[in-house]
Amino acid sequence: MADQVLPSWNDGPVRSAILDFVARVTKEGGPDFVPPSERIATFDNDGTLWCEQPLQNQFFFAFDRLEALAAKDPSLRERQPFKAFLERDLATIHALGKQAAFELAFSTHAGMTADEFAGIAKEWFASARHLKLGIPYAQCIYRPQIELLSFLRANGFKTFIVSGGGIDLIRAFAEENYGIPPEQVIGSSVKLRFETSGGQVDLMRLSELNSFDDREVKPANIALHIGRRPILAFGNSDGDLAMLRYMLAGKGAQLALLLHHDDAEREFAYDREFRLSPLIEALDKADEYGITLVSMKEAWKTVFPNAPATAAENRTSS
Repeated sequence: MADQVLPSWNDGPVRSAILDFVARVTKEGGPDFVPPSERIATFDNDGTLWCEQPLQNQFFFAFDRLEALAAKDPSLRERQPFKAFLERDLATIHALGKQAAFELAFSTHAGMTADEFAGIAKEWFASARHLKLGIPYAQCIYRPQIELLSFLRANGFKTFIVSGGGIDLIRAFAEENYGIPPEQVIGSSVKLRFETSGGQVDLMRLSELNSFDDREVKPANIALHIGRRPILAFGNSDGDLAMLRYMLAGKGAQLALLLHHDDAEREFAYDREFRLSPLIEALDKADEYGITLVSMKEAWKTVFPNAPATAAENRTSS
């Protein structure tokens, strides 16, 4: 039966660590038993549950929204930073920095209700394809992670997304593709304003950043929105390090996992050079902090749900 669990994960130390951890925290009467109500698992989204190269998918959504806005106001094509986004000028976009770029994206989604935005997001996901991979975004998710989420839930865990990406965009995608409902998604957000007009009651999205859910803000939002420390946390960058360390500072059994994108053949290979999601401190100090490093190249038999079989996918770890 054990070989039927996490079938897209290669046998090896990482898979064994996951299986051992879940077995220990779910064994009633055991020294590491954790009640189901406390089995909280938090996952970053970009680069942890789905592909984030050459930019996080939030940006591609913003590109398309800007195209629609520029059709109404052509002057946007000559004004920075809109010009860089419209021209897909990745060098300039990277130079903007992560928070500035997300704030720009949020500013393009103002002036509509929360329900209107949700509809636009779902419509976009239904037709958009990844710029580099050429596949729908539902196929850009990582098969091993979907298996892990399902395995954890089957063992009494409640799974949460804690992402720097826009909360409303992720909510439009997460339940159908990850099995994670909207109330279990934490992400960056804009401010909302309660409005009534003509008998209608709505929440209007404002062009003001409410919370940028990255680095030290992640554990703060976990405490605010979940109210419990996770016992398993999975990230892929320094932006997730505070979440991992916050979990590890708690009591009892814990498992901190860090995905390393080192597989250029099947996905992308990057860490330090990816400015919007760098992996430096977390990679260098994983052992010191007690974080289990997950090599995509070595730990995963396959990456994407509908990927064709390759020699790399048949790789096994001794």
